[in-house]
Amino acid sequence: MLKLILILFVALSASAGDRVTGLSFATRSPVIATHGMAATSQPLATQVALDILKSGGNAIDAAIAANAMLGLVEPTGNGMGGDIFAIVWDAKTQKLYGLNGSGRSPKSLSRQWFIDNGYDKIPSHGPLPVSVPGAVDGWFMLHDKFGSKSMQEILQPAIDYAENGAPITQLIAYYWNLSVPRLSKYEGFTKQYTINGKAPKEGQLWRNPNLAHTLKIIAKDGRDAFYKGKIAHTIADYMKKQGGFLSYEDMASHHGQWVEPVSTNYRGYDVWELPPNGQGIAALQILNILELFDVSKMQLDSAQYVHLFTEAKKLAFEDRAKFYADPDFNKIPVKQLISKSYAKKRAKLINLKRAGKSYPAGNPALEKGDTIYLTVADKFGNMVSLIQSNYRGMGSGMTPPGLGFILQDRGELFTLQENHFNTFEGGKRPFHTIIPAFISKDDKPWMSFGLMGGAMQPQGHAQIVVNMIDFGMNVQEAGDAARIHHTGSSEPTGEVMTNGGILNIESGFSYPTIRALMRMGHKVQFANGPYGGYQAIRLKDGIYWGASESRKDGQAAGY
Repeated sequence: MLKLILILFVALSASAGDRVTGLSFATRSPVIATHGMAATSQPLATQVALDILKSGGNAIDAAIAANAMLGLVEPTGNGMGGDIFAIVWDAKTQKLYGLNGSGRSPKSLSRQWFIDNGYDKIPSHGPLPVSVPGAVDGWFMLHDKFGSKSMQEILQPAIDYAENGAPITQLIAYYWNLSVPRLSKYEGFTKQYTINGKAPKEGQLWRNPNLAHTLKIIAKDGRDAFYKGKIAHTIADYMKKQGGFLSYEDMASHHGQWVEPVSTNYRGYDVWELPPNGQGIAALQILNILELFDVSKMQLDSAQYVHLFTEAKKLAFEDRAKFYADPDFNKIPVKQLISKSYAKKRAKLINLKRAGKSYPAGNPALEKGDTIYLTVADKFGNMVSLIQSNYRGMGSGMTPPGLGFILQDRGELFTLQENHFNTFEGGKRPFHTIIPAFISKDDKPWMSFGLMGGAMQPQGHAQIVVNMIDFGMNVQEAGDAARIHHTGSSEPTGEVMTNGGILNIESGFSYPTIRALMRMGHKVQFANGPYGGYQAIRLKDGIYWGASESRKDGQAAGY
């Protein structure tokens, strides 16, 4: 009897917390709804999006409202001082549209200025890495093309919460606390982004009346109030006082761009990304290499799969370091980089038994080449994949008086190397890490998704696709599964991979797998992220299936 009890105890312990699917890593089942779905990294933002949908707004209205709300409750990842990218499935035209809402560097600043003043790289914080904030212009571009409600209605929830307060969630409080010591030295930050000099704690009410005031102005007077009115003058005057170069002229001349999303077909599914200056096509390059191998016969927790994925990532990131930049300043061979023939050539460099210490960037021309993510879908069939960021969490620390937001430090991602595609030039868009994604099948929407987290993003996008298509996971399981994050590849800022980099793997991978990877020559770090933050909406037989990141504070919800 004692033996039988022991056997039952062990069996129950082993299955405790497992989903009915049998996958022990799954945190919950997907959220399922018919009329609309929103998935964001903060529950109150999700509820704001749902309220917009329920009151008759469409997915684009709801996405803008949620993004504005996230600027209040998750300033550790985004805000009006940052940039924005989006992919929109428009049900009326049955077509995907891409928005590149990234801002440009100050026109009066040059690479030579940095060299003459003793810089070998662009600083991470302060006035020098600040580029034009593109988010507000992006909101209005989305609204002008697809919106149905007024901007006053769309921004009102964020205004109300900014005036009355919203409680700060656990992970956001944690990252906010890390930012305060670093950014408090910059004028305006402590006054506008702390409570008595400290970050708000988990559960503490956070108000931002300055942000509410700024939102009211743009809701009433439109995007020009931000880029050509008093707000632009306030930003320019503050930046000049701080020793920066961002000017009123830089603000007034800003414009985002509508771009054509690009895709590769992965085992019958079209995976869509935006072209550079973002890094989205790195995910497509990784998938093109993986498609040459029978991944479905491998196991997620196997050295065979982790090694193959890591080497494919290394190859894609060498091209990323060399070619991904502002297409207005260079001819980027996008079509060649994401071609199947180019992937076959690059895959030949992989040794299936040993980790590569270094790889050359390819020559595709010879083939004739810290963030929030949210997604919303509505009853009309529209779907939005949207990502927005200040970079480095809360951004540069530059906090103009009375405006309630922090300016981004995206300019840090330029290099000062001469003749590099991504070298600093005035009026140029930097290499960008933030990327929305989308999957279609048979020319119909299949899934809107994204995964924030710097260089983790294209790696994460590819892993989500593999998890669903090769490993047969559902939309929530695909995000819950343990992730791979390789660091140390060559970078668009000039760093070069020489020793193979470091393979960071989450705690869901077994010790025998880790040992096998080490024997193959990988330098392994265990559970040393970041591993990104994921949201997704899957459309299946007219029903929306939503998922939200278990590693963050977010929520997927529908009605």
